[in-house]
Amino acid sequence: MIELLKDLISIKSDTLAGANEALQYCSEWLTKHSITHEVLENKGKLMLEARIGSGDSTIIWNGHVDVVPGNEEQFIPRLEGDKLYGRGAADMKAGVAAMMEAFRRISEDPTSLSHCILLHIVTDEETGGMDTSGYLVEQGRTGDFVICGEPTHLELSIQSKGMVDLDINFHGKAAHGSRPWQGVNAIEMAYDFHEKMQQLPFTKANNEFYESPSINLAKISAGNRYNVVPDCCEVSYDIRFVPGQDPEEIVKELTELATSLHSKNELEIYGISPAVTTERSSEYVQTLAKITADVRETEPTIFGQHGAADTRYYAETGAGAIEFGPSGEDWHGPEEFVYVSSALQFVEILVRQATT
Repeated sequence: MIELLKDLISIKSDTLAGANEALQYCSEWLTKHSITHEVLENKGKLMLEARIGSGDSTIIWNGHVDVVPGNEEQFIPRLEGDKLYGRGAADMKAGVAAMMEAFRRISEDPTSLSHCILLHIVTDEETGGMDTSGYLVEQGRTGDFVICGEPTHLELSIQSKGMVDLDINFHGKAAHGSRPWQGVNAIEMAYDFHEKMQQLPFTKANNEFYESPSINLAKISAGNRYNVVPDCCEVSYDIRFVPGQDPEEIVKELTELATSLHSKNELEIYGISPAVTTERSSEYVQTLAKITADVRETEPTIFGQHGAADTRYYAETGAGAIEFGPSGEDWHGPEEFVYVSSALQFVEILVRQATT
């Protein structure tokens, strides 16, 4: 498996062409090991599905081979003791390689399987996931329980915040910069909105994993001259809401606040993604936690992610979905690495899950 992972890291998959090349490599590897699978394409982006086993339940192992941009040297794998360095080593080519190796092992004796196991490998998670994981779900290729092999230090992330991305256009009144009292400064209005927004009811939500939603003021565009009071200001927010909250209610609260400052202020929704709300009591979670404890000889932590992964697409269908994968550090950073021992443990956990 280590050579497989090194080969994957060596493929510069920070572009669509590179991600598709990595996907084709995965396909060739599966073919070499006599594993039947399909390669699908949507909007020029490749993905694959392999299927094995049967039964009343379906478990999906999902992984992505696309990575964030990196320097040429980051695509030269470097093994130092238990650490394997390289772009995508942790996020998440180690997870993909482990899933492929686990799938190879269970394919040697499919009669031992307790579930139908699907392997999904995709190419656009880092840019949203809509055209591959999202597409697979749209085509009905989903299951009862999904593991996205993101790097979680072999802890179980069973929930993740939902997401509302939006733009707000604030309207003021232009005036000469020397007489600002004759105008209405749209930037100042946006600042007033931002301050009052922190006290809206939706900001007080919490659960066992999250103290509150998060609010990121991501972009601001306004003004073009020193001597003019700006009459318009556009700001963009990335709001991550707590599982159980209604995103439509959040939008309503924001709209009411914005229009209370000026009737012409308006919101434009860029996108809404649901929260992942898998329960701790899920039979799949409990079984996986027990297997993980046996393999690692320590009880795994069950927690909630602040960010989003491809779990959200599967969760929309009612599937239990979690992020669970090997241990590493500095993903998206210059010294990204994965602990090889944790990737090997991940293989063992997946094999046991498939046969339990």
